[in-house]
Amino acid sequence: MSGERVRRRLAAILAADVVGYSRLMGEDEEGTLAALKTLQRELIDPKVREHCGRLVKTTGDGVLVEFASVVDAVRCAAEMQRAIAERNADIPVERHIDFRIGINLGDIIIDQGDIYGDGVNVAARLEALAEPGGICLSRVVRDQVRDKLDFSFEDLGEQQVKNIARPVRVYRVRIRGTAAATPLASMVPDRPSIAVLFQNLSADPEQEYFADGMVEDIITGLSRIRWLLVVARNSSFAYKGPAVDVKRVGRELGVRYVLEGSVRKAGNRVRIATQLIEAETGLHVWGDRYDRSLDDVFALQDEITLSTVGGIEPSLRAAEIERVKRKRPENLDAYDLMLRALPHINAGMPEEARIAVPLLERALALEPDYGLAHGYLAWCFEVLFVRGGLDPEMAAAAVRHAHAAITHGRDDATALGLAGFVISLVEHDRPTAIEAFETALALSPSCSVALLLAVLRWVGRARRGEPSNGVNALSD
Repeated sequence: MSGERVRRRLAAILAADVVGYSRLMGEDEEGTLAALKTLQRELIDPKVREHCGRLVKTTGDGVLVEFASVVDAVRCAAEMQRAIAERNADIPVERHIDFRIGINLGDIIIDQGDIYGDGVNVAARLEALAEPGGICLSRVVRDQVRDKLDFSFEDLGEQQVKNIARPVRVYRVRIRGTAAATPLASMVPDRPSIAVLFQNLSADPEQEYFADGMVEDIITGLSRIRWLLVVARNSSFAYKGPAVDVKRVGRELGVRYVLEGSVRKAGNRVRIATQLIEAETGLHVWGDRYDRSLDDVFALQDEITLSTVGGIEPSLRAAEIERVKRKRPENLDAYDLMLRALPHINAGMPEEARIAVPLLERALALEPDYGLAHGYLAWCFEVLFVRGGLDPEMAAAAVRHAHAAITHGRDDATALGLAGFVISLVEHDRPTAIEAFETALALSPSCSVALLLAVLRWVGRARRGEPSNGVNALSD
């Protein structure tokens, strides 16, 4: 059997996206569209041509460009960001149009002028990791340009990105004259973001290493919460010191929240205090304190990390729900709509689920591959099925969205936990449910939703007198 041969080639792919597009459109739709068209015509198109790129397509709030040379791609991105920063200088901050840019080098498939493949997908994921006004590169791009361009590169480590099987080594480009090099209040991202700062308050300077280790472990733990953006260790370490202005940290790092911690050592004991602060307002969101023995330092770090991450996740969700209640309904994006639905979802009653369903469906209309929204919608339909009359249509919808949550939420522990619960309870496919729970807890051992739902299934089976042993209680 023969078919048309697939056309492939190696290319540098640049993906760019407008920061806060939904907010800008909600505030001034016609003005935003006009400004974007002007920016495209006067700046983006000429820069792409100047650096021998091919504009593959525009997506309303973004562009996809192909280059034969990674040097041309990175140089074009840097010049675009500098020029945009200059244009923004005379515009009110709330009307700034800033871009995030991701660049990858990879094999692409060409079909009727469009391009596809993992090379393109990775570029899009890198763009999502970039700061407003910033550029993120894959390791292969950094290696190709590091000795050819006069930029510095900050190693952000390996990142597990959505729908990509292997972690991607990510580098941030540092260039003068851009928003990423000179942070502004407008850099605060659309999704919740956090920086982690720990201080050594002991007389023992060796405890500096312990405090630094706590920061690294907590950053690693928080990075497993897929809806939360976590500032890299190298960026947050610049603010180590006895007096930290949380509002300044929030502005300069572009984060909504700051997790502060302190370490005090006395003899063989250590006291660790942590508090989560909303950067813009300075309000206290969550806090905890630990007094422990230093007999096993690594076990202590693991314990504090697990406890801290487990405490922060529900507190952040509650703070985000309160924040989104203050937004105008017409300015809500997919994430905001999911947050609006969450209190109704958590009620677990049919009348509340009926309020949540249209909000989640609106979120999926904006972002069809939003795994977490699929997971919560699956749970809503499960509630409507089990507590609302055993309607087979509700059961089918619950199962459909649960499988979509697994497909689109492979890196989201909460989405996988919700999917496992619904698939076990409604579809009775225990092997798939077990795999979803185990993957969820491997991604984030402290994920409260995944842990709770796994326990609920275990308790349900135990009450029926069925054999059980932990998560594997779902299997016979």
